[in-house]
Amino acid sequence: MSAALLSEILACEHAVWQALQDGDAAADKAALAADFLGVYPDGFSGRTDHIGQLANGPSIATFEISDTHIRHVPPDHALLSYRADFIRAGSEISEAMYVSSLWRRFDSGWINVFSQDTPAMLI
Repeated sequence: MSAALLSEILACEHAVWQALQDGDAAADKAALAADFLGVYPDGFSGRTDHIGQLANGPSIATFEISDTHIRHVPPDHALLSYRADFIRAGSEISEAMYVSSLWRRFDSGWINVFSQDTPAMLI
């Protein structure tokens, strides 16, 4: 698949994680569709819930994205899958998730419409 598409979508995904690290609710909101759906180990989440995790500041202390895979899903969608290693704000415990995020291209740019996180087995 296109290295350019991977680079473009990876920058968008990185911006979401950076918003979580910076505690930037406005940047998080701008990256997510109004009807965003997140599927997480603790249940479903909409855009309001996703942004709400920043009510008390940053939710992530550090993060790293690796093992990226991109799939073009016509028309105007891309599916990014990857491994995220991160430490939550106020913690010292490293966690890892496998994430798949569906992005849709609008005239204004790429917007995240769906994300699913699966905990990685740390062995």
